[in-house]
Amino acid sequence: MFLRFLILFIVIVLIEWYFLQAVKTISLDYTPYKRKLILYITYFLAAFNLIVGIVAMFYPPPEWNNLFRFISSLGLILMLCKLIGCTFLIVDDVIRLFKWIATLFHKTPLETIEGSTNHISRIKFLSQVAVTFTIVPAISFIYGMVRGAYKYRVHTAKVMAPNLPDAFHGLKIVQISDMHSGSFYSTEPLVKAFTMAMAQKPDIIFFTGDLVNNETSETAMHLETYKMLKAPYGVYSCLGNHDYGDYKQWDSPEAKHLNLEELKAVHANSGWRLLMNEHVAIEKDGQKIAILGIENWGGNLRFPRYGKLENAHAGTESYPFKILLSHDPSHWDMVISQEEKYKDIDLTLSGHTHGMQFGIEIPGIKWSPVQYLYKHWAGLYKQDNQHLYVNRGLGFLGYPGRLGIWPEITVIELAKG
Repeated sequence: MFLRFLILFIVIVLIEWYFLQAVKTISLDYTPYKRKLILYITYFLAAFNLIVGIVAMFYPPPEWNNLFRFISSLGLILMLCKLIGCTFLIVDDVIRLFKWIATLFHKTPLETIEGSTNHISRIKFLSQVAVTFTIVPAISFIYGMVRGAYKYRVHTAKVMAPNLPDAFHGLKIVQISDMHSGSFYSTEPLVKAFTMAMAQKPDIIFFTGDLVNNETSETAMHLETYKMLKAPYGVYSCLGNHDYGDYKQWDSPEAKHLNLEELKAVHANSGWRLLMNEHVAIEKDGQKIAILGIENWGGNLRFPRYGKLENAHAGTESYPFKILLSHDPSHWDMVISQEEKYKDIDLTLSGHTHGMQFGIEIPGIKWSPVQYLYKHWAGLYKQDNQHLYVNRGLGFLGYPGRLGIWPEITVIELAKG
């Protein structure tokens, strides 16, 4: 523990020292008052980062409340941005170190090799680069925390299927996923999001897992808000990897089991039909389709595989069209689209990836670091006659914000054809 603390302390101090030198260099030409103000702000932020880093070492993340989670995330963002910016200065110093070592053998002064005037101008330029590459990302990520996390967007898609019963042509689905209720500081964001969802006038609503971060108690302030979701053909849900309490230390297995049972009760009391490795049928004008829902099944073994698709799929042979709720899209990659017996699942709805809460989505460009982990990570995909829709998530986890990949409410229209 002491060694970890010492390493963290040294790293923070080193980064802060480099950033301070950069600020001092670029502020040399400022007025005394302006330079003093900038340096005081720099000292304050350095002290802030140091205090947050020390507290975080002795106060483990599972015990953080929302306020400290926000503050610690802010400190981490500032530190990472400073590290990115100061990398240019660090690399330059490493190069100069090797040059200095070379002078020991060639007896040539370092100033002669570099040129003193050239060295001064280079240091000023690198300092400007370091500060710029610190401030611009920091402002962007802070915007993502303050505004981006609640910048809800409605994404629409149309799924065509020749085997869709005529009665269900035009059925409007609203999908919500990855709410992570414990990350919200008040009820207002979810009220806003659910109001937008209900404004779409859905025929049916699906929630595809991760209602909480770690435990059911996170839902307490939102219990009435969940009940806002209503639709003529009902609200159906499944569990995600965070819903089981697997990322929290419990006093006993019984306490963990009770937590899961309480979470199931939240779904029921909200008017949601939680599907646990089972299926139900919905009927319209005498025609039926099947809704399957399974527990979490992750392609990556770090995530639990509680899902039993074979149980949910059993007995659905007579239904011409099937919709599956499965939290992790890797399930579609590895099983649903690969095994012949599941090729009759027409539409799979997933979430889980969050689009990593960071990326670029503009006309012609769709990129996020999460694409290097998940083949299908956001939006609608098709393989043969099967469709997969991956929701970008409504909430956030870890980084308490979103940048470029905004929180999503999905509207899917089913069409025969």
